[in-house]
This record gives sequence, C-alpha cells and structure tokens, in this order.
Amino acid sequence: MSEPKSPTPTPGDTYKGWLFKWTNYIKGYQRRWFVLSNGLLSYYRTQAEMGHTCRGTINLATANITVEDSCNFVISNGGAQTYHLKANSEVERQRWITALELAKAKAVRMQAESGEREHRYVKECRRQNGLNGNTKLCFWSYCLSCSHSLSDDSGDDCPAVPPTSGQGGGCRNSEVQSTLRTLNSKVEDLTTCNDLIVKHGSALQRSLSELEGIRVGGDMGDKIRQVTERATLFRITSNAMINACRDFLSLAQNHSKRWQKALQGERDQRIRLEETLEQLAKQHNHLERAFRGATVLPSSFSNPALGNKGGVSGKGDASDEDDDNEFFDAMEDPAEFITVPADPKYHRRSGSNVSGFSSETGMDDQSVNFDELSLASNPESPQPLELEPVRQRRTRIPDKPNYYLNLWSIMKNCIGKELSKIPMPVNFNEPLSMLQRLSEDLEYYELLDKAAKCQSSLEQMCYVAAFTVSSYSTTVHRTGKPFNPLLGETFELDRLSECGYRSLCEQVSHHPPAAAHHAISEKGWTLRQEITLASKFRGKYLSIMPLGAIQCLFDKSNNHYSWKKVTTTVHNIIVGKLWIDQSGEIDVVNHKTGDRCHLKFAPYSYFSRDVPRKVTGVVTDKDGKAHYVLSGTWDEKMEFSRIMQSSKGENGTEGKQRTVYQTLKAKEIWTKNPLPEGAENMYFFSSLALTLNEPEEGVAPTDSRKRPDQRLMEDGRWDEANAEKQRLEEKQRITRREREREAVKAASSPEEGAHQDNYQAMWFEKLDDPVSGETLHVYKGGYWEAKEQGSWDLCPDIF
Repeated sequence: MSEPKSPTPTPGDTYKGWLFKWTNYIKGYQRRWFVLSNGLLSYYRTQAEMGHTCRGTINLATANITVEDSCNFVISNGGAQTYHLKANSEVERQRWITALELAKAKAVRMQAESGEREHRYVKECRRQNGLNGNTKLCFWSYCLSCSHSLSDDSGDDCPAVPPTSGQGGGCRNSEVQSTLRTLNSKVEDLTTCNDLIVKHGSALQRSLSELEGIRVGGDMGDKIRQVTERATLFRITSNAMINACRDFLSLAQNHSKRWQKALQGERDQRIRLEETLEQLAKQHNHLERAFRGATVLPSSFSNPALGNKGGVSGKGDASDEDDDNEFFDAMEDPAEFITVPADPKYHRRSGSNVSGFSSETGMDDQSVNFDELSLASNPESPQPLELEPVRQRRTRIPDKPNYYLNLWSIMKNCIGKELSKIPMPVNFNEPLSMLQRLSEDLEYYELLDKAAKCQSSLEQMCYVAAFTVSSYSTTVHRTGKPFNPLLGETFELDRLSECGYRSLCEQVSHHPPAAAHHAISEKGWTLRQEITLASKFRGKYLSIMPLGAIQCLFDKSNNHYSWKKVTTTVHNIIVGKLWIDQSGEIDVVNHKTGDRCHLKFAPYSYFSRDVPRKVTGVVTDKDGKAHYVLSGTWDEKMEFSRIMQSSKGENGTEGKQRTVYQTLKAKEIWTKNPLPEGAENMYFFSSLALTLNEPEEGVAPTDSRKRPDQRLMEDGRWDEANAEKQRLEEKQRITRREREREAVKAASSPEEGAHQDNYQAMWFEKLDDPVSGETLHVYKGGYWEAKEQGSWDLCPDIF
C-alpha cells in the first residue's frame, strides 16, 4: 500500500495509493491503483498502466461519498457508476475520505464559476453581435472568435509553475504537463465547435426549407430575420472553428520540434553510454586475462597471450530451458580450458627429442618441424585441381519487393503452436524450399574433399568439425522462412562436372515434417542426413530445434562420423529488427576410432566479454587426450591449433579446475565466402543459394524448382503466390485424406486402419544404421538412372 507523504492533502494535490475495489461475487475485492487528480478519481490495475490504460474514472463534482464501516466506503454518481472501496486501515480510509471531500468541493466550486463565466460570455456576445434576447449563443463561439480561450481566464485550469533553480527535471515535467493541458483544452474547443456547427447548420437548413414553403405575406419579414440571425451564428461558429484549428496546429508544430530534438538528444546519449560500456567491458576483459596469465602460467612464460576460451557445459541450450530468457544475459559459464602459446623449443626440436614431453602431444603424423605443421598444406593431401564450370550459373534474382504486412495480426494467434502447422503467407518466406536450404550445407564441400585426403583421423576430425560449423554461416542474415516442402517433393543438386558431387533431397514425412538428404562425391565421401524441425513461437522469439542425425562416411579410411545440429533462435519477432542466433553443443563422433570433437556455440549476450557468435571446440582421441583446439565464429571463420602440452590451471569462478593447453600458432581452416553484390536486396542469398532455384532441364516433376508458388514469389508476384500456396496446401490435405481412407479399407478392422498413412518415399527407405545405432532414411538408388532415361512415371502429382 503506497503511503502518501501528507495525511491531509491540500487542494490541488494529486493523491495516489492502493485500494481494494469490489469486482464481483467470484473474485471479491481486487487490489487496484487509484489516482485522484483535478476532481476525477481514476483507477488502474497496476502503476505501469497509468501511461496507457485507465480502467475507470468518476467525476467527483456529481458524486456522493458514503462511509460504510471502519475501512469501507462507497463513491457513486447517481447510479451510472458506483465504486465499493476498502482501505487497509481506518486511518488510511480517513485520509482518502478527506482527500475526496476536498477534491469534490473544489470541483463543485469550479463548476459554479464556469457557469457564471458562461452566462457572462453569452450576455457579452449578444451585446457585441446585436442579437435579440431570444437567441442563445454559446460562450465558446464568442471567446474563440476573439482568439482567446476560457482556460486563459482561469488560473485553476492551467496553473503556471515557475521554475526554480536546481529542479530541472521538475521544470521540464511541469512544462510538459502545462502543454498537455493546453492541447487538451484546444481539443475540447474543437469538439464544442463541431457540435455547434452541426446544430446551427441543421437549424439553418430547416429555416431555409420553411422559407421556401412560405407564401408571400406578412410572415416573410420575421422568417428572413430568423434566417439572417442563424446564418450569423453559423458564421461566428465557423470562424471560431477555424481559429481553434489554427491555434492547435501551431502549438502541435512548435512542441513537436522541441520534443523531437529532446528525443534525439536522449538517443545520442544512450548510444554514447553503450559505447562507453562496451569499451569498459573490453578493458576489463583484457585486464582479467592478463591477471590470469600472470597467475596460471609458469614463470618461464613472461608474456602469455591468452587465447579463446571455451567451455564444456552440461546445461544445454539456454533458449530451450527458459522461455523468458531471450538475451542470455546471465553470468557466463566458467571456461574449462584456456590456450597459451607453446614454448619455442617445440618449434625447433623434434617431438621425440623433447625432454619430459607430455604423452598428450599426440604424435600421430610423425612430423619433424612443428612450425611447418598445417592441415591445409599436408604434403600427402594435395589441393584439388581447379575445375572450369561447365555452365554459367546465374548471379542475380529479382529484387525483394517491399510489401507491408501487419505482423502482429498474424502472429498473435500462433503463440505456443508448431510452426509447421501455421498457415503463413509468403511475406514471411524466402523463395527457396527447406530442401534447397538443406542442400546449402554443401557450400563448403571443399572441407570434406580435404578431409578425404587426410592420413590422420584426428586431422580429418578437424575438417569435419569445421564443415559442421560452416553450414550455419548462411543463416546470419537469412531471417526469411523457407517454404515447407510438400510430401514427396524433391530437389536435386547436380554439381558433378563442376565440383565433383551431386545430392538429392526428398520430403519423406509430413507430420512430423522430415526431409532426407543424400550427397556423394567423386573425392571419396558420402553425406547423409535426416532432419525434422521442432519449432515453437514463444512471443518474443522463435526457437527452431533440429532433430535427427547427420552422418559422413569416407571410402578410403572407412571412418564414420555422426553429429546433430544446434538450436536456431530468431529474435525480435514482434518488435524490432530480426536477428538470428545459434546456441547449443555438438558432439562429432568418429564411430570407428572413437575420436570426438566437442563444439560449443555460445549464445549471444550483450554483457559477454567474448566476440559474438563464438564457437570453441576440442578434438580428443578415444582415451580422452586432447590433440587440437578449434576456435572462431560460426558466421566468419574457424581456426585450429595443435596442442603440444596440457596442464591443470587454477580453479574457475565456480570451483571447476580449468585446463591450460599450450598450442602452436593458430591457423585458418575455414573462411566464409563473401556475399554477392546487392545481396541485401536478394534475401541475403549466397552465390550458391542464387543458383538453387534456377530453372533446369531434366529434373523430376516433383523438384522444388517447379513449385509454382515459390516461382511466383521469386518473380515478385506475391499475391498470386499466396493464392497458389493455399491451393497446393489444400491439395496436399485432400491427398492425405485419400491415403488414410485407403489404409482403412486395406486394414482388417477400422480400428487398425484408423489414422494410418500408407505413404512410402520414392527414393529413400528407413533403415537402422549398425555403426551409429540410429534410424534414418537412406538413399535406396534409382533417381539418377531415372533421370538419364527420362522416365518419371512413378513420381506423384504434387504440384
């Protein structure tokens, strides 16, 4: 309960506080925030509602105040509004009664004075305009036509608050309040004048109608005088209306400029504060790392340069655990390892001749000079030959139209629902399907080409881990939603002559939506994955949780890798600029050797000391010994460092002991390709993404390139694309109902066949993988043979 400073408020003061208001017999008394000001008693559910939502107001000038018992009292204005209120104590109730009685007396006095002024103005107006005593002219017409308002004569309506030294904020507040009262007065003037114009206009029209129906006679003179008098009234009121509008517009323009200037000053100050805060955070980070280096490292390392921090956390994805935590501003998990430069002796001497060399150095490639060690320049892993493209691919698509869309009107009914079950217009989409988006993972296929040539499984793990990170680089600006593929839809990406690989995707399930992907390369690797998306709209942001497994197999070494994707979060769904974040952890496992790479995608935090979109990882063998450290960001580049020695460092902030890795100089393993020119107008597509929906001859009739709604959207015809999208979705629903009816007929009993769908994928079959123990759809063959023969008779009609 908010206690007022004075137990007996003086007239004119604003009195505020908590009271209990009777609502109904179910809820009883509910706590509400009441405000008494200018003879009006208003209430709100909370104090925060005072700026936008008033739940009710009662005018005390015509209200009756009745005391029921020690804490209860009633305020009523004659039946239309009645408030049954209760205070916390008898003292508090008496304070409210005193304040209400004073406010009521003042309101009655002001109303009486207003009536006297109205009578005076009406009398003066009649005298000035020479009207007879039977004419009633409202005092507003006279005072506004003379370019002054009633509020200028009343110090109670708009009191002047002189500024005092040392109270700048109070002066500005008083000035704003005074301006608001003046603007409100002008709005009331406009309303009154509007009513008068309507009234006098109707009367004038009736008089003219009567004048037309009167015959020439003795009544003609009286009627003409009446019409003249009403025309005069109408003219005066119209002039008052024009003057009031002019005054209101002038006031609004003057104060609008001042408020815009003040607002811009506040924005500039906020930007300067944010920049200062960021600089302080960087300085604090630098000092903290220097302190750690001085306390953790041995004395032989004089100037250690602490590298990237990484952590192995078991907390999972923060965006999935707490729906209300959008910006991940909680304290960061303590890093479980840090990296420092290795002693120069490791660069000069062979690993076999180093005294006291740790068994964790991992001498698996028998290299002599560690400073020459580079995975990218392995002498036994020659670079692939540069191939000239067979055909010229397109480099542009039509620019994205600027269509307005009321986002809230569509999304407000979608909270808590599966995204795949919400009918979305193409305004939210990009002109690519999920199958094409899945094929974009192959943009950095060269990493797998290099991995296929590696002699060491640990080196190969570094390339595979970099490939998993590279697949997220295309999402940093891609806020558009891909088209949900129709059941049976396919997409082929044939780059055999240009890049040495080709891939095929198929939508193998609709509920839940699942897509299978198979890619094979002449360089000796095979990539297969099955992805199912679980997505939830949580009001402020959208969480997309990919389910399913990804596997990569190498022919030469028979190494079999598997991993899963992390959670993608789209922030600022309702208000603000959309931005994408990736967070979570990935374990890349080599099922043949037992090698493992643990990657951690750090969620974005405004107060984090690390770079945004940071990714860290450690490559270990089957015994848990670390051999490589990976670090970088998922939107720019990744680097790797060979671990020469490891030791236990000091305890972290939560008592966890961190590992210090002494590494060679970090070298780049992957860098993001630059976006094409004008990408911001083409949905931020990469060079590969621009070619995915390019028309191509010989593809299956179910290929995403032939999807009509997607093609119409790419051409900028969004209204037609929306209509076509609804047609295709309805056709898909009809087809599914037909399959369910066939399943019921084929079943031995209606119960057995109920809710069954006998759909079978065209090019994939569901199998259990004996190596990883996972079940996924695997390519069963036949597509490329059918393409060569041009026989697509078995393909369903989905478009």
